Amino acid sequence: MTTFFAAFRTHPASVGETYFTHFLFALRFALRLFAAGGAALVHAFIPPLFETTASDQIKALHAELTSRASEH
Repeated sequence: MTTFFAAFRTHPASVGETYFTHFLFALRFALRLFAAGGAALVHAFIPPLFETTASDQIKALHAELTSRASEH
C-alpha cells in the first residue's frame, strides 16, 4: 500500500509537476476527451454536424502531449 501512495508523488514528479498540477492537467485532458467523444457521437447520428471536431481535438491533444514529453 505504501507503494501506491508513493505513486501520488513520484508519477507527477516524473513529469515535473506536483500532485495538484498533475490532477488539473489530467482532469482538463479528460474533459476534452469527453467533449470530443460527444461531438463524435452527435456526428454519428447527424453527419453534417461536428465533421472534424473530434479529430481536431485528438490532434491537438496529441500535439500537447508530444510537446510536453519533450520538455521532460
